[in-house]
This record gives sequence, structure tokens and C-alpha cells, in this order.
Amino acid sequence: MTKTTPELLAQTEQRLIDFEQKISHQEFEIDELKTALHEQQLVIAALEKSLKTLTERFNEAVGGGQPVGPGNDKPPHY
Repeated sequence: MTKTTPELLAQTEQRLIDFEQKISHQEFEIDELKTALHEQQLVIAALEKSLKTLTERFNEAVGGGQPVGPGNDKPPHY
């Protein structure tokens, strides 16, 4: 059977409403993800700063200001 014009119009209108609802929901979710990402970036920046500070303090305490690493280790016979 072929649908009549009013039936097609009603079906098309409902599909449009469904799409608008989905888009609205997706926009909300995207905004939530943007906020979460921004907060994570702030936390990562703070952690990187803390790690740098702790690494510098560790190097000063252990190596007398010399960076600690494989290239600065004394050979085992010393």
C-alpha cells in the first residue's frame, strides 16, 4: 500500500523531531566531554609541574646537583 501525503508528512515530522532530540542530546554530551577534558588537562599540567619539582629535588639530594641517570652512574668497580 502507498502512504498518503498526510501520513508521509506525519512520519517525516516525527523523524525530524527524533533527529532534533538526538542532536540536542549529543550537543549536551559534547559539552560535558569538553568540560571533563579541560579539567583533566589542568590536572595533568599540575602533575607534570609536581613531577618536575620532585625530580629536581631528588637529583639535588642524591646527585649533588647532577642529574641521576644511566649516563651519570659510576661503574660497578668504583
